[in-house]
Amino acid sequence: MHLPSAAFGSAIWAGGAARARPATPSCEPKEMSDDPTHRASAPPPPPPLPTPLTATRPRAPLAGTAAVPGDKSISHRALMLGALAVGRTEITGLLEGEDVLATAAALRAMGAGIERRNDRRWLVDGVGVGGLAEPDDVLDLGNSGTSARLLLGILATHRLTAFLTGDGSLRRRPMGRVIEPLSRFGAHFLSREGGRLPLAVTGAADPVPIEYRLPVPSAQVKSAVLLAGLNTPGLTSVIEKEPTRDHTERMLGHFGARVAVEATPEGGRRIAIEGQPELTAAPIVVPGDPSSAAFPLVAALIVPGSAVRIENVGLNPSRTGLLLSLREMGADIAFENEREAGGEPVADLRVRAGPLSGTEIPPERAPSMIDEYPILAVAAACARGRTIMRGLAELRVKESDRLAGIAEGLSRCGVKVAVEGDDLIVEGTGAPPPGGALIATRLDHRIAMAFLVLGLAAFDPVRIDDARPIATSFPDFVPLMTRLGASFDAAG
Repeated sequence: MHLPSAAFGSAIWAGGAARARPATPSCEPKEMSDDPTHRASAPPPPPPLPTPLTATRPRAPLAGTAAVPGDKSISHRALMLGALAVGRTEITGLLEGEDVLATAAALRAMGAGIERRNDRRWLVDGVGVGGLAEPDDVLDLGNSGTSARLLLGILATHRLTAFLTGDGSLRRRPMGRVIEPLSRFGAHFLSREGGRLPLAVTGAADPVPIEYRLPVPSAQVKSAVLLAGLNTPGLTSVIEKEPTRDHTERMLGHFGARVAVEATPEGGRRIAIEGQPELTAAPIVVPGDPSSAAFPLVAALIVPGSAVRIENVGLNPSRTGLLLSLREMGADIAFENEREAGGEPVADLRVRAGPLSGTEIPPERAPSMIDEYPILAVAAACARGRTIMRGLAELRVKESDRLAGIAEGLSRCGVKVAVEGDDLIVEGTGAPPPGGALIATRLDHRIAMAFLVLGLAAFDPVRIDDARPIATSFPDFVPLMTRLGASFDAAG
């Protein structure tokens, strides 16, 4: 396959800015007093206690304008590819949640220069493809499965050994589905049973390119293989039977990698990358995260009388499954000021409360909304009729077993719900759910936020056992929702 230079996604992330001038790569972290990824040398503090939080029906409808934080998927990839480029990459709008900060800290530990400026711009001085150094210590990735799986892809073709761990939730998540294809490059892994963290990876000394067919749709597994292919001579390709998020392919092209994407006869895609390119630093503008926007959006739909505007939401076609599903349920959602930001389609969303009806969500839509099923289930609980969400096997290996967590939480709130195989079935009555439950978040940020949103519509308050995980992806969730009129109480 002939791959034209930057065949896919060239110049799409710069937001109209000129390509960055290469700078001398720095292998020394720059000490910045406001940089949340730098840690002082001090004994580790004791583990913080859980932080319960209660959501109650507000006295008035939600109203106002909100801007959600930068897209988490794009933020991770901007840091990683900036670290592998030659020169200085400037990132605007980076999500400063704990997951993304864990990625920044890990890359810094391997020699990339990463700074946060006072104006919240981030500067990444890359070391070039294959230039990361062996870390002196264990890489602690907190709760971030994206950090773990994508970094394993990068490390699999570097001549080094690294040790990865995470929090209790991440250590329960299986990494076998990335370990298997990455081993084909020649990397070696030593892990706990089931391919779980903590684990050690020794990158292939002489990696060999592979062609890998994804057994199930997964943007993270696809990305891990493509990132491993970056430092592998020859052509590495991934075949997916259903299109998944394409942020990695787009951004690789933006940095100058030779990437080609072809449709397959079965309706999927074949993505190929030519190894060992010289990536060139380039500016990145990160749009608002549609997965974060989902929470104020659904809250506005289910709190009677609400009218909310959410600005600068990314509308990448591989991420719009929730909006399509909600519109099928009768949601009043309008796209306004449609435009491009950093090469990604973006719009402001105008959302008004109104009745919702049950519907059936096909399994092929799952890749475009895999993180949004918890909040979609909340919308379904407030709708009239049956909503069937099919093909949710991927939810079982998220931050928690999300499929079980959603079903258990809805049941505790008095909603009729069933799990049949990999399908979730929610029976709504068209009236507010009873609520009045304590929800176990299982260290899952999306479960936590989804049930806080449910509490805004339920007859009785809904309490989550721990709000701390919310900071992994949406640190401003509580203040943002409060500004719109949401009612939260830490005292319970």
